[in-house]
Amino acid sequence: MSELVSIITPSYNTVEFIKSTIDSVRSQSYTNWEMLVIDDCSTDDSATVIKDIIRNFNDERIKLFVNSKNSGAAVSRNKALALAKGKWIAFLDSDDLWKSDKLEKQITFMKNNGYHFSYTNYSEIDENSKSLGKLVSGPKKITKVGMYNYCWPGCLTVMYNADTIGIIQINDIKKNNDYAIWLKVIKKSNCYLLDENLAKYRKRKGSISNHSYYNLIKYHYLLFRKNENMNKFKSLIFTIRNLLFGILKKIKYVNIVHDKN
Repeated sequence: MSELVSIITPSYNTVEFIKSTIDSVRSQSYTNWEMLVIDDCSTDDSATVIKDIIRNFNDERIKLFVNSKNSGAAVSRNKALALAKGKWIAFLDSDDLWKSDKLEKQITFMKNNGYHFSYTNYSEIDENSKSLGKLVSGPKKITKVGMYNYCWPGCLTVMYNADTIGIIQINDIKKNNDYAIWLKVIKKSNCYLLDENLAKYRKRKGSISNHSYYNLIKYHYLLFRKNENMNKFKSLIFTIRNLLFGILKKIKYVNIVHDKN
């Protein structure tokens, strides 16, 4: 456990969930980590709850930073990535959960196979932490072409080797900013699936997965246009490809399960 893991956690108004998220990190069997929580000027008590956790557990591995103004998840992730000191970079949003052996299994998987970029399966839960009966997977290997076709990895499952990949920064886009990071990383390494369910994604009202098709199209178009600097025609083509491969993912990689946990 000599290699540090930096966990990137943007936070905004998740007072109901942030303690459970941090608890899932503190329960990891792999203990050499730092959790960089960037609070984006929450209007609830999220920052206070995080401070209380740090003080009550005297856990200096949890590091809270508060933006000077509300700036969005892209700016928050950029800030955390710039501050990260770990060899391994992992991502966990402030309402999602990890299983206790997630870090240990994923690092072992990557080191044993010489991988620099990976993701895992995850299950879906609701706002009350009840299972929605869905297990989400993806391709065993994602190449650059495959990643541009669709955002296969769930953000809460991704890990990459910062020594190999380097520092990643993205443009200030309001949605799909996790996908924007993967599009930078995939240019330096293929992405591989650890075919185990090691995380829980909390599906909430207002999440991008619940947006209208119009908004999905708009956000994907802006991703390719602003973050990847594609022309209008190419941005539209890649947006259409994303929509088509999104249908494929639902057919091939989303499975109904009876998960009681």
